[in-house]
Amino acid sequence: MQNHLGHLARANDENKSITDRFQLVVNGAEIINAYSELVDPIEQRKRLETQAKLKGNGDLEAMEMDEDYLTAMEYGMPPILGWGFGIERLLMVLTNCETIKDCTIFPLTKKL
Repeated sequence: MQNHLGHLARANDENKSITDRFQLVVNGAEIINAYSELVDPIEQRKRLETQAKLKGNGDLEAMEMDEDYLTAMEYGMPPILGWGFGIERLLMVLTNCETIKDCTIFPLTKKL
């Protein structure tokens, strides 16, 4: 997966080379990210291993291996989907800010 968030998305039933996901983009800013989540622990491990290698090679956006997540998934997960709504990103669009740093609700507790 080229998109770092793509490692959590389940492949489409008819075309395994794509995922079922969408994003709401307003004025070039991603406000919502939504997708069906992968619940296959074997496939998820492969994807996280790839992400961990990217992370080890200096990719700051790649995820680390998450054994706790994989263990929970191995116990069994029902099919799930979800969407994330970025309040800071919406605030950025509404206030015409150039950087999300100016819209972070708790700036002292977040590293950007």
